[in-house]
Amino acid sequence: MVRISNMGIVSLCIVLLLGSEICIAARQELIVTTIKQDPYTMSKGSQLEGYCMDLLTELAKKLGFKYKVHLVKDGAYGRQDESGNWNGMIGEVVRGEADLAVAPLTLTAAREKAVGMTKPYMQTGISILLRKDIVSEEAGFFDFLSPFSGETWFGILIAYFVTAVCICIVGRLSPCEWSQPETEPNHFTLLHSLWYAAGALSLQGAGPHPKAVSGRVISCTWWLFAVVLLACYFSSLSSSQGPDSAPLMIKGFEDLANQDVIEYGTLASSSTLAFFKNSNNPSYRRIYEHMERRKSFVSSMDEGVQRAKEGNYAFIGESVSLDLAVARHCELVRAHEVIGMRGYSIVTPLGSQMLKNLSVAILQLSEAGELAYLRTKWWASSCIPDSAKGSSLRAHSMKGIFLVLAIGLGIGVLLSLFELTSKSRSTAGEQKKSCCAVLTRELSQRLRMTDTKGDQETSDKNKA
Repeated sequence: MVRISNMGIVSLCIVLLLGSEICIAARQELIVTTIKQDPYTMSKGSQLEGYCMDLLTELAKKLGFKYKVHLVKDGAYGRQDESGNWNGMIGEVVRGEADLAVAPLTLTAAREKAVGMTKPYMQTGISILLRKDIVSEEAGFFDFLSPFSGETWFGILIAYFVTAVCICIVGRLSPCEWSQPETEPNHFTLLHSLWYAAGALSLQGAGPHPKAVSGRVISCTWWLFAVVLLACYFSSLSSSQGPDSAPLMIKGFEDLANQDVIEYGTLASSSTLAFFKNSNNPSYRRIYEHMERRKSFVSSMDEGVQRAKEGNYAFIGESVSLDLAVARHCELVRAHEVIGMRGYSIVTPLGSQMLKNLSVAILQLSEAGELAYLRTKWWASSCIPDSAKGSSLRAHSMKGIFLVLAIGLGIGVLLSLFELTSKSRSTAGEQKKSCCAVLTRELSQRLRMTDTKGDQETSDKNKA
């Protein structure tokens, strides 16, 4: 006698005279049904490729079976009508037209009664897909720092301190600023230089101002740096907080249910719609009633993504599918909240002996990291990472103005040395001394951190 199982295994059983039965199994190709959906199953010439095809290949290697794949005839996943009949891939497995269904099929109670479903090979849930520019983010305490990157702010801080030190040095070296170090106090102390540089950043002068050419060169260069810096800051700040941003902040389904500005919907006759319809959560019920009242359903995933791209529409769908849309379309973003967690499973006929083996193989692939690798491979993003921070001006984008400041500081310090050298040469000629000796004495007096006049007064008091 011959027994034919649903898994494509033909058993030839021979009854011997002793009453025993010997069965010889001849394995045939398994018929696998699937559906086109990016990136699970896609056409590549005459072949099929995608996440599910790679998963099927790995399972075939582990369990040692051959298979033949065809696309589901009616293009449906599988729904049960009022008479109890199933369509789509579930229907093909129930009627014996296919041995396996490998596709993003959600594990549900109704399907579990009609067919066998393996351990989930991918976890998903329900989330929201929107355009980035219609969702305003919560303002942070330090958002005013966002126009510049951290490297730029650090460079500005270093430039501020270096400029203040240069102003202080020039104020001491230049004879035009400090002509008599023995009797006059120095006005450009380090504290005053810091205050003077800070005044330029706020476009408010803080006197006294430099009188020497060297001091004015540094002052003009620093003011130029400050003006360009402030222009870049306010330009970047105004562009990052544009007037067209929506006054809404949608983080999840509660926020979506409590507003009427943005339209929202989901796939018609989908498990996502059934979740909201059967939910006892008041917010989820309001979402379902809104979608029923507005008839804001879409007929396909592509239509939902397209409407979300056009703006003023939030598409509610399964999170893994929305993640793919975000990876393909950089102007879209998925909400962080994910509800109704469920899994994608492989479908077998009810009572199939391969069900347990497939579940074990899926767990082994998960533990080995193969499923994570496939997810990374087929969900690779085409967007530039950290695009939200791309508007921050980095230090290398302002290297020109930093270079101008460095040149101005260098020229100013050199001019102050030239001014001091000229005075020392003139003094040396009058006193008939060596120019180097006079210059060394001047540098010693001017670079002291305490004023010579104060030291002299202290010495006179001690003598008295």
